[in-house]
Amino acid sequence: MHHHDHGHEHSHAGHHHHHVHPGDVANSAFIAGIALNSVYVIVQAVAGFMTNSMALLSDAGHNLSDVASLALSLMAFRLARVKPTQSFTYGYKKTTILAALINAVVLFITIGVLGYESLNRLFHPRPVEGGVVAIVAGIGIVINLASAFLFFRNKDHDLNTKGAYLHLLTDALVSLGVVVAGVIIRFTNWFWLDGAVSIIVLLIILLGTWSLLTASLRMTMDAVPANIDREKIEKIILKITGVESFHHMHIWSMSTTENALTAHLVLSEQLSFDEKMKLVQNIKHELLHNNIHHATLELESAEIPCDDEEC
Repeated sequence: MHHHDHGHEHSHAGHHHHHVHPGDVANSAFIAGIALNSVYVIVQAVAGFMTNSMALLSDAGHNLSDVASLALSLMAFRLARVKPTQSFTYGYKKTTILAALINAVVLFITIGVLGYESLNRLFHPRPVEGGVVAIVAGIGIVINLASAFLFFRNKDHDLNTKGAYLHLLTDALVSLGVVVAGVIIRFTNWFWLDGAVSIIVLLIILLGTWSLLTASLRMTMDAVPANIDREKIEKIILKITGVESFHHMHIWSMSTTENALTAHLVLSEQLSFDEKMKLVQNIKHELLHNNIHHATLELESAEIPCDDEEC
């Protein structure tokens, strides 16, 4: 018995450690990513205007939205660690979800504005200095890969970190496309290619943003988190001896990293009060190993049915 308690303590400490550490890693990664990309956006925008290149400006716009999303995520991380208050009993964890949602919406607006201008350029090309475009975009590949590498260790921990990582990787690919276009334009003077590449770049970003938008919307709507298998959780609860049945199960995201669950449990009448309490503890322990960090379980007896109309 004592041994189990020790194990419980140990896994709990381990879990806690795992929780604080990635935040710190993420923190420094976000700050470095913001700094690197901010400088690059300025370089790119200036070069874009000077060379007349819509592809460079699209990439700059995208990189700027990257900086914005990194800054949002960093703020959300900081806010998620703020202690709960009387009026915000959950603290500010949900800001992480809002950040992901705002990030997606901002990206859509950016894509719209740049898309309009790119279509314009496709039909009314302007002379573009391909060589400069290729060089500037080449710097972008290096910066994006370096930034993506910062997030790599932590990418499965949280939606915003994963968003940052995927963004920076697509950015590197996007910059590669711009380099190729720049080289071709330099030797062929096919100026329409600038607009065409710009549109392809925006479509790639659109695809990435769509999943960010749907994921953050699902979280905003308190849907069952994507990394939770509802049926598996139900089986885990029912498998535990002493559990007769349960209903009213709700699983939702409290933040981009933490999930919560509530349920009404009917436990075997043979159990004493203490045994029931122990059982609840066991269930919460099992749930913790399955990505559910906050479980609230209400006990009911089979004799006194739940008076909720849903039952």
